[in-house]
Amino acid sequence: MISVRDALRSAPMVSDVPGLRLLKVGDGWDLVRTSAETGLLALARLRGTGAPIGPVLHDGPNQRLYYAIANGTAATWGDLPVRHLSTNSWLVAPGAERLDDWFGGWCELPDDDTLTDADALRTALQHPYIAGAQKEARSDAGI
Repeated sequence: MISVRDALRSAPMVSDVPGLRLLKVGDGWDLVRTSAETGLLALARLRGTGAPIGPVLHDGPNQRLYYAIANGTAATWGDLPVRHLSTNSWLVAPGAERLDDWFGGWCELPDDDTLTDADALRTALQHPYIAGAQKEARSDAGI
């Protein structure tokens, strides 16, 4: 398995934006995409519980967070407001050296092959505080 950090080093550059790379998802790890609001709450919960946290990318322009998790968890996300990305998916991501207010950047990028535990992430996303925030956001949006 190749770590996300190693995948970033070898990923092709996106030609029109310096510092951005095109990552192939599904080779050793998948991604779970959440809204930034929900994802940041879940990240705080994971940090508070001491759960292992793998790479977490904040996509500022689209207000999303991406969590790197182990392959093979696609069936466990259907009832949550997330999207599971795996084989045949690609992610435009900044290199480890790029962080800025416009794009966002890596909230977490371990030096090893740590991935966020899918069960811990699922539990964090189901926490009443986070679920309440999701419900309130949908209500505010008229959904």
